Amino acid sequence: MLASLPFAAAHAQTAAAPPAYGLGISLDAAKKAMAAAEAEANKNNWPVAIAIVDSASKLVMFVKIDNTQQGSVDIAIGKATTAVNLRRQTKALQDAIGQGGSNLRLLAVPGLMPLEGGVPIVGADGKIIGGIGVSGVMSNQDAQVAEAGASAAK
Repeated sequence: MLASLPFAAAHAQTAAAPPAYGLGISLDAAKKAMAAAEAEANKNNWPVAIAIVDSASKLVMFVKIDNTQQGSVDIAIGKATTAVNLRRQTKALQDAIGQGGSNLRLLAVPGLMPLEGGVPIVGADGKIIGGIGVSGVMSNQDAQVAEAGASAAK
């Protein structure tokens, strides 16, 4: 069903297919990703929630930095699972919805978090091993923290 959504069709025409799923992220790799994400958030004094899920979208690690708003907990987890389930950054959904029209159907898909700040974690073999989601500051700042974490997991 998701492959029939407009953003998926447009993505397929303009870019290579998203990576395949691999084995789930190891605890060691998740710890590296979390440490890098926390360091990026702390460097900028950003109170965020950070979630890391495996390739089956199951929670592996979670951190809520002091003074992070309560609503960011579920949002961070949602961004991480959406990045894994759709095998792309959640910004792609945010952008598609921003275009309006039939892309607004994405809002009706249960469990999607169409906000920037969710990034797939790709292993050394080029396959998706997990996802990282961040929430608590501006969405582009959430993405900056998530990217730092995803890059460190490789």
